[in-house]
Amino acid sequence: MGKHVIGAVADFPAGTRKTLILEGRPIGVFNVNDTYYALKNSCPHQGAPLCVGTVTGMTLPSAPGEYAYGREGEILICPWHGWEFDLTTGKSVFDPHKCLVKTYDVTVEALESPGVDTYPVTVESGSIVVHV
Repeated sequence: MGKHVIGAVADFPAGTRKTLILEGRPIGVFNVNDTYYALKNSCPHQGAPLCVGTVTGMTLPSAPGEYAYGREGEILICPWHGWEFDLTTGKSVFDPHKCLVKTYDVTVEALESPGVDTYPVTVESGSIVVHV
């Protein structure tokens, strides 16, 4: 898979998502607390557009009679049948070992300076040479 610039960090604040098609693949990109994740926009259950579902948290393991809630913004719920997936791994909350959604790597890279042409320069025998 190739590299695709999908926008500037400043235009993609925490808690936002973007769905798009890259190389013919439907993909959803999410900013979860300033960390970016990308998932295939298709639920493995029946092919629903998964990445338009609700993003929420979940109850966490706790002592009997106690209810702990956490992982806000990390759980994606399928809009058709309510299947839940971990945005950070693509794994199902219910059956993480057998049911998962394809994930893609996301990186934040420095922007190249537009409008400035640069050329490699070397020093050969005391002469400055520019390679164009």
